[in-house]
This record gives sequence, C-alpha cells and structure tokens, in this order.
Amino acid sequence: MLVLVSYDVSFEEPDGKRRLRKIAKVCENFGQRVQYSVFECVVEPAQWVQLRHRLLEAYDEERDSLRFYFLGKNWQRRVEQHGSGTAYDPETDALIL
Repeated sequence: MLVLVSYDVSFEEPDGKRRLRKIAKVCENFGQRVQYSVFECVVEPAQWVQLRHRLLEAYDEERDSLRFYFLGKNWQRRVEQHGSGTAYDPETDALIL
C-alpha cells in the first residue's frame, strides 16, 4: 500500500532540529521524499506498523504534527504529478538506502 507521510516540526525548542532530522531519516528508510516534509512510502502492513511506531516515537505530540494519508494498493489512479520535480514509480524505481 502507498502511504503519504507529511510532518511539521516546531523549532521553538532547541531539540526541534534533532527531531526533524530523526523523522526525516525514518521516512527515508521507508520511502521517497517528494517535497520537503512529504514522503511517499510503499509498505506492507508489517512495515507500516514499524514506520508508524518509529515516527510516533520521534515526534513531540505537543509541538509537532504528523499526518498519514492511505492511498492503498490502487494508488496509481489517485496520484498525478505536475510541475517541477522528477516523477518516479515507487514500485519499480530503486531506492538507495
């Protein structure tokens, strides 16, 4: 299934940049960055549980925001790419981890 992960991390506290890097690193391990704070992650159900758990551990629920959009298995019909940036197919294009 394809899960779109977006996040917003507060920098009001000194540890904000650390949390931002940690959240981005978790997302990079599971998917492809498509915008600064947005990742497309093609995951199996067990991987989704692991991704969600790691992200919820990394963020501060009082200051930060995490959003998950579930596009399912038939996501190809639900995604359009326009404008700058290179389109890719997360199921066939290799990701280097």
